Amino acid sequence: MAKEHSMDVSVQFDFQELKNAVEMTKKEAFNRFDLKDAGVEIELSEDYVKLTTQSEMHIESVYGILTKKMISRGLSPKILDRQAVQEIGGMRVRQEMKLIKALDQETSKDLAKKIRELFPKAKPLIQGDILRVTSASIDDLQAIMQALKADEKILVPLEFGNYR
Repeated sequence: MAKEHSMDVSVQFDFQELKNAVEMTKKEAFNRFDLKDAGVEIELSEDYVKLTTQSEMHIESVYGILTKKMISRGLSPKILDRQAVQEIGGMRVRQEMKLIKALDQETSKDLAKKIRELFPKAKPLIQGDILRVTSASIDDLQAIMQALKADEKILVPLEFGNYR
């Protein structure tokens, strides 16, 4: 048996599932009575999702549909970093939502600090966009997973992998 057990904490999602959720959202938005004349446009790229409609109320409705479709496809709505709603002229508004694809350094440092405070025997190590956590006890790793999943202050969708 190994002396040290480890796991990786990262941010990952299936882009194809996001694409499917956006397509389903488009279909539903074009068919819904309250959004029929709102001129809803949804644009997906590698780095962001853009919603364009006639009002902020319509943006909230489309965002609600999108999050519902994402959850049903196994995606966390936390991958969308919502920016401020902008008026773009012609009585239209747009909201950009950046896609969170990886752990940034600041979030990794915060997670490592939190792990050190809660579990002094565990050793978090930042390796690029992955946070590797090692511990002698496999129970500590499971407790760390539960603690990070339960923390509402973490604004990124965490994935736990490479569990040994």
